[in-house]
Amino acid sequence: NIQGYLGEKIDLCIEQRVLAQDVGHLIEPFRDKTESRFWQSEFWGKWAIGAVNAYKYTGDEELLSKISESVDDLIATQLPNGYIGNYSPEHQLTNWDIWGRKYSMLGLMEYYGVTKEKKALKAAMRVADHLMTQIGPDGTNIIKTGNYRGMASSSVLEPIVYLYELTGQKRYLEFANYIVSQWETEEGPKLISKALGDINVSERFPKPEVWWSWENGQKAYEMMSCYDGLLQLYRVTGKPDYLRAVENTVANITKTEINLAGSGSAFECWFDGAAKQTRPTYHNMETCVTTTWMKLNQNLLELTGEPKYADEIEKTAYNALMASMKFDGSQIAKYSPLEGFRQEGEEQCGMHINCCNANGPRGYVQLPRFAILKSENGIAINLYEKLNAELDIKGKSVALTQETLYPKENSIFISINPQKPVEFELSMRIPEWSKVNNLKINGDEVGDVVAGTYKTVTRTWKKGDRIELTLDLRGRLIEQENHQAVVMGPVVLARDARFEDGYVDEAAKIVSEDGYVELIPAAKKPENIWLAMEVPVILGTDMESEFSEPRSIGFCDFGSAGNTWQASDRYRVWIDKPINVMNSDYKTY
Repeated sequence: NIQGYLGEKIDLCIEQRVLAQDVGHLIEPFRDKTESRFWQSEFWGKWAIGAVNAYKYTGDEELLSKISESVDDLIATQLPNGYIGNYSPEHQLTNWDIWGRKYSMLGLMEYYGVTKEKKALKAAMRVADHLMTQIGPDGTNIIKTGNYRGMASSSVLEPIVYLYELTGQKRYLEFANYIVSQWETEEGPKLISKALGDINVSERFPKPEVWWSWENGQKAYEMMSCYDGLLQLYRVTGKPDYLRAVENTVANITKTEINLAGSGSAFECWFDGAAKQTRPTYHNMETCVTTTWMKLNQNLLELTGEPKYADEIEKTAYNALMASMKFDGSQIAKYSPLEGFRQEGEEQCGMHINCCNANGPRGYVQLPRFAILKSENGIAINLYEKLNAELDIKGKSVALTQETLYPKENSIFISINPQKPVEFELSMRIPEWSKVNNLKINGDEVGDVVAGTYKTVTRTWKKGDRIELTLDLRGRLIEQENHQAVVMGPVVLARDARFEDGYVDEAAKIVSEDGYVELIPAAKKPENIWLAMEVPVILGTDMESEFSEPRSIGFCDFGSAGNTWQASDRYRVWIDKPINVMNSDYKTY
């Protein structure tokens, strides 16, 4: 149970976005079956995945009842041939039809996972079996269906692999292998060969003449969804190129696309965004990209145990994900740019919802799964937040409690209370940015606490064992393209008009020493802001005025910046730094 700031946001999202959803409205398109273009059929599956994982976290029987009713309603729309969808017969396999079928199968299988109700698994199997009569060597080429070089349609790989794992029926594995084989054909998206060739995700294909079309091969969400499926197929087949392709792609996205706030994309596509993040960008940081990026990193973390994936999830969670939700939980934004003001996304497909309102909760309810991971030899703690957990380790019940105000404060206190003494590995994630660290167990200092690793302690744990971990929360100055930004631990800071201390878009120089910025808690914290700090800043371009001396300016966490969604509440992460031509490092731009 997560109780701190992130816990409050998870609870708010479940209450306002999951429980409050009119699920009957999401089922309506499945009854009509008249669609030829749009993606209404994704909304139920996205909601159901988030809802089932919310139930796993809360155990809320009211929520389970709501999910169960919606599953029955969805299955009631299934045609005798197995089809669940909203497309008319003559338009099936076009546009978003297979994409929607994917989400229906995933939602049904998530529900089956917690209830073991065979009707849900049987319904998902019938959807897949019908699709396999339409697609394959003797049918339509999956690469030529839908948009984005077949990536949207072929991301159905993920539920197909799950069906194979759940049923053991080889036809599903054969279909999964067929999908991947088509990626490497002449017209395919080359998701393996281009990844193994270390080609930037934004440069895999020429810029399309028509953006929203089959020829666009840079669509971020759909590309990552395919790699999620490939990762699951790797778990089944063990083919090393599959894992390498995913790892290479994630490394490339991290390097070339993910911005300071832990997300990326513009107009929903990769665009070399990391290098361009200081520039205002249209339709930046789609929330569907944010949640899918977290999911892909989570799957790699669980498979490899490498802490770099956990670092990415933490950065995204505190910044891009928190920024996506309005302060009252009533809406999840489609886009969360690094400057400007936040606003509600449009309603899509003639319905009272959009893709990101449906998909956003999946990021929030992933966090409990991320917080503590179990392994054969013990546990790994990834999330430092006030929480309680009951764990079964080597057949022994272990209560774990964390007390902390991290990342507002740098100390995390962890209590370990097993029913009986038990030996196991306890691994604590030391973030890559945390250069000065300290660890004590029962008051005794433990050495070798290295940034970017897990610090693993193996011992026989007893009731009352207490850990104190101290991380490095000094403000860090980040500079790029004559712009500056401040980061505190995993949290990106931003100017916000609610501090009423000047024009947030004004050029300024942030005062630092050796790359670190002195931060102090703000004397004034505007309403609905979680973290408020004062940053020493020299405002403007007039070196002769009273403003040429450093002033304390209010900055808040990026997740809170502009979270009223009022146009008057402007915010900004990257501060334009004035050029001083007398400096030796002066450059022209």
